[in-house]
Parts: sequence; structure tokens; C-alpha cells
Amino acid sequence: MNKIFPQGDGGDHAAGTEVLPGGEGHGPLCCSRRGACLSAFLLLLLVTLAALIALVTILGRPPRTPGAQACVTPTNRTGFLCHDQRSCIPASGVCDGVRSCAHSEDEDEAMCWDMPQSLPHFLVARCGDPSSWIYSDQKCDGTNNCGDCSDELSPVTVCPACGPGWWRCPSTVFPYCGCIPRILCRDRVQHCSDWSDEYSCPGP
Repeated sequence: MNKIFPQGDGGDHAAGTEVLPGGEGHGPLCCSRRGACLSAFLLLLLVTLAALIALVTILGRPPRTPGAQACVTPTNRTGFLCHDQRSCIPASGVCDGVRSCAHSEDEDEAMCWDMPQSLPHFLVARCGDPSSWIYSDQKCDGTNNCGDCSDELSPVTVCPACGPGWWRCPSTVFPYCGCIPRILCRDRVQHCSDWSDEYSCPGP
């Protein structure tokens, strides 16, 4: 006598699939309840977040490096503003091998490694020869820093009139261009091509 097993309505459930009371059939890899899946996801998210916070705490936040800023020195020359936002050093004091800023940002390797290309533009002044350059605070300082006086005379550079300690004349001495220090006047040595330093200059 053959035994007949009862079958579900319409044969909707495949063999080997467990039917839970009041629910659908579920495979072995699926969560039995939606709440359990959601809890597992939230737990994983919290663990990941905690790990990130711990990593930041251990390694610390990356330091903020403010961009280079220009300033005006007490002598009214172009300067470099240190990160303390108070100290202003002359442009020519940047990348000179001497640490003038409290945190040495004036000697920063990224700024000094390929001068003048790596320097901020406000620190650089070009000479008549485009391949030559000087620091911007060396322009119009009365001294022939470029070697061809292009940092002191037009058309490359337009400088103000000679200061009170200077005498205006075409200089015959290499270090000077359109002005010479008054201390050189009346010393019985020609420093101006027109001899005005000996006959017209009133002296220091």
C-alpha cells in the first residue's frame, strides 16, 4: 500500500525549503528578520566610524600651512610675513640660510628648492637680462644689484628720487647707478662722471 504525503496548496514551495509560520520561505544565507539585518549594518557602520576616529587621534590632524603673504617692513620695503602674522622680514631674508621666522617658514624647503621659480612672485624682481633676478626689496635701494643698473634706472625700473642721504648724478662707481651716498661727496675722489660730487654736492 502506497503512502501519500500531503502537499501544500498549488505546490508553491520547493522541496527542502523551510516554511516558517506566518512568513515566506528563506534561504540559509538570508536573515530571518529584517531587524537583524539592519542592526548588523548599523553595528558595522559604528565600528568603522570608531576606527577612523581612533586613527585620527593617533596620527593627529595634518598641520595647516598658510600661504606665503607679503608685508611691508619698517623701512618701507617688500617683506615676507611669518606665520605668526606679526613678524615681517625683508624679502632678501627669505631662503638665505638663516631662520628668521619662529617656525622657520622663511627657509621652507618647498619654497627654496628651485629659486626663483619656487619663490612667491612678490619676492622676485627681474633684471634687464630676463635670466637674472634679485629680491624685490633690493630694487630701488640705490645699489647696483643687477649689475647693469636695471634695478635702479628706467626703462626697466622706475624709482623715486634720491633720498636725503644721497646725491643724484651719473655714477662712475659700479655699486651705484643714478645716486651716490652723500658721504662720498667732497672726498677728492671722482664718483660722478660730471664731477658734481666734488663741486656741487654739499656733502653729508
